Amino acid sequence: MARVVVSLKIFPSDIDVDLNALRERIEKSLPSYASVYRFEEEPIAFGLVALIAHIVLPEDRAGGLDEIERCIQGLEGVGDIQTIMVRRV
Repeated sequence: MARVVVSLKIFPSDIDVDLNALRERIEKSLPSYASVYRFEEEPIAFGLVALIAHIVLPEDRAGGLDEIERCIQGLEGVGDIQTIMVRRV
């Protein structure tokens, strides 16, 4: 079974959001079939830093990306999500 890596840019709702705590909440909120490969930080402007989450999930999971986006969007401290890239590994 092939896997897919999804790169999501996660914008915090405020510059005061603790990114380490947000990382933990993201990892805990993911469905059992998905896992975080790694996180990166990207400075945006005026002290705002976005998280880039690289998430691995099975290729044959229908609607998996939508479910992951809904899980993350519902977390405290998340302002917006943008899908950057989806690639097969």
